[in-house]
Amino acid sequence: MSIIKQSLRGLIQPLIAVIIGLIAGAIAILVVGGSVTETYMEMWKGAFGSFYFTTNTLARATPIILAGLGVALAFRAGFFNMGADGQMILGGLSAALTAIYLPGPGWLVLVVSIIAGIVTGGLWSFFAGWLDAKFGMNLLITTLLLNYIATLFAGYMVAYPFMDKTGSAAMAQSAMIDQSVWLPKLFQGMGLHAGFIIAIVAAVLLYFFMKKTVMGYEIRMLGNNPLFASYGGVKRGRMMMIAMLVSGGLAGLAGAGEVLGTQYRFLDGSMTSANYAWSGIMATLLANSHPIGTAVAAILLAALQTGAMGVERNTDVPLEVASVIQAVLTLFVSAKIGYAIWKRRKGKKTNGTTT
Repeated sequence: MSIIKQSLRGLIQPLIAVIIGLIAGAIAILVVGGSVTETYMEMWKGAFGSFYFTTNTLARATPIILAGLGVALAFRAGFFNMGADGQMILGGLSAALTAIYLPGPGWLVLVVSIIAGIVTGGLWSFFAGWLDAKFGMNLLITTLLLNYIATLFAGYMVAYPFMDKTGSAAMAQSAMIDQSVWLPKLFQGMGLHAGFIIAIVAAVLLYFFMKKTVMGYEIRMLGNNPLFASYGGVKRGRMMMIAMLVSGGLAGLAGAGEVLGTQYRFLDGSMTSANYAWSGIMATLLANSHPIGTAVAAILLAALQTGAMGVERNTDVPLEVASVIQAVLTLFVSAKIGYAIWKRRKGKKTNGTTT
């Protein structure tokens, strides 16, 4: 029964946050002279109004879920991995280049390409952890700065040595991946691909890993009370390297899935402009790093984004109403973290973390 209560708690938090955001959005809609009921009806239709729109929403949620799960693991261990964006980009680039240039049957190339994305994202995150363990460099700063290096490096790779020169668009992008290497679609004619199943399975596995394994317990202990964990024999450096490796691997998997299941090539700037990684961080914070809650929050955020497109198409309310709602969600998360810090200081509990 306690497991069920904990699971429901992880689901309730993002729902409460979204409700608060919708209330703020309603105020913004009234300010611009729109109808709240009509606007939210169109938002619902744009996100879940038909089977086609539902699959589009779930397809958009797929990389957000995976990136969010990676961040959730690091946050649970007490490490601020803010480099999901760069890890996702390098994972997507590695998957694309592997899929293009590796010979062999399609299914084998697909599997190796996914593994390449996971390994690359994991190693890039691992590098940030190594800098912390070896030189004491702040993990929050290094992961943020490594995002810029990853983005610019990937942009260079597809703008010069691996640029697709067969088309007339002259865009910074890789060549098209052979269709035999694409992630299979779950429904014919729809955008939803097998990466969504991978994301859901990853959320469930991560939940059981955190709750049912010794290492999962050590990760939670380290995140909740580092001094107690150290007293109990948990080695911070070793645990940080493992957490960062797995965290980056999940972000790299998100990038690989986006390339192999949606774009079918690496297109410079496509993942950054879509804000998948930052939406994943938001989903994690909304769910308090709960794996199942992160998946639910990611779907809600994706629905908000796809639904806002429907609002702009069919009403006079601008697309920015979704930005208002997301800004309120950000404030909700900030207030929650701030309250936790204030409560900890008031109780003189200085050994915990904000996660």
